[in-house]
Amino acid sequence: MTRSDDDAALHAFVESRRTALFRSAYLLCGDRHEAEDLVQTTLVKVVLGGKRHGRLDNIEAYARKTLVNTHIAARRRFWRRERPYGELPDNAGEQADSDTGLLVRAALARLTARQRAVLVLRYWEDLSVEATAEALGMRENTVKSHTARGLAALRADMTADLAEELV
Repeated sequence: MTRSDDDAALHAFVESRRTALFRSAYLLCGDRHEAEDLVQTTLVKVVLGGKRHGRLDNIEAYARKTLVNTHIAARRRFWRRERPYGELPDNAGEQADSDTGLLVRAALARLTARQRAVLVLRYWEDLSVEATAEALGMRENTVKSHTARGLAALRADMTADLAEELV
């Protein structure tokens, strides 16, 4: 493949998979703007990695792993995000979302970064245990334990949240 073929393949990948990466990033972050930043950073790393390494055999897996690793690395930073001060401008309300979707995203946000990454890859991206382990660079048994603990925490949070709503 020539350099222009590689560039065309990267461009086609970005065009076709940006939305799917955004959905996964949103589930990881829980914030639209942070998810957009995460996807942008991930795509820059993927494009630069593709140019630096010449050819990427599985660009989808590379992008997914880069997305998750970038998210986890950002969570480890001391300051993480800017802290806005002052009055916020008047904005249009957010689009309507079901109460259950809001509860699930809130419960996901309370999980650890690794548990959230495992659950998003396993159940949103529909990856197998083996593919999730490879994407996150961990053993299959670790993926299984993060899945079990993450689902248990989600169930407990959802049960508590639903009980509060009924009261």
